[in-house]
Amino acid sequence: MQSNSFQSTEEFVSGSLLLIDKPLGWTSFDALNRIKGFVRNNLKIPPNEQGHKQKFKIGHAGTLDPLATGLLVVCTGKFTKRIDEFQAGEKEYTGTFVLGKTTPSFDLETEPEGDFATEHLTLDLLKETAQTFTGEQMQRPPIYSAKHVDGKRAYVAARAGEEIVIPTSQVTIHEFEITRFANNEADFRIRCSKGTYIRSIANDFGERLASGAYLKTLCRTAALPFYLKDALLLDDLLSQLTVMMKQSSVKS
Repeated sequence: MQSNSFQSTEEFVSGSLLLIDKPLGWTSFDALNRIKGFVRNNLKIPPNEQGHKQKFKIGHAGTLDPLATGLLVVCTGKFTKRIDEFQAGEKEYTGTFVLGKTTPSFDLETEPEGDFATEHLTLDLLKETAQTFTGEQMQRPPIYSAKHVDGKRAYVAARAGEEIVIPTSQVTIHEFEITRFANNEADFRIRCSKGTYIRSIANDFGERLASGAYLKTLCRTAALPFYLKDALLLDDLLSQLTVMMKQSSVKS
């Protein structure tokens, strides 16, 4: 399926599949709002088939945390009806765990704490432990997550200091590879089912190693059948739309 291949601004608005390379520090909704703002300020929304005025529809197929980078699948117009289909695919991530400490959020949203033993850690041990994660398993999402608990987002309760317990859910880890280990940092590649929290894997990985661990960096490299290598930076996407808009103006 082709993406980022709209031939006109009208096609972009009426229905397109976009692969965005989300930058560090942005929420998924930040990316959507940037596109919404561009459309609102620069493009006219064509009427629907009945000639009625319509709103610009946009959504993403799978959230990325602000501290994660990489592939964000975005749908506009008629493609928003297929979001559930697109986000059902397997995901692939690369990144880095830090061993020897933990954080309440399982990543760098909160401060590292603790001082766990790491002298026993070797690359072979890390690789062997990674293999114990493959297959179906029950995973508990982080309390600093967007999961709903008692009618509110878990991270809202966590930041307010409330004690919460998030139910476990079944996930599948298809591949878990440790690609480098040095100075208590381990690089990894994971291919998994949708709904898998890599932060939780980091924390559980540290527990199984009796060393503690948290997620330092994360990049989504694939959301099958889509790949990061085919994604555009958001500025490049908007530049492409600007060129199309100018060309359309000249023709008219």
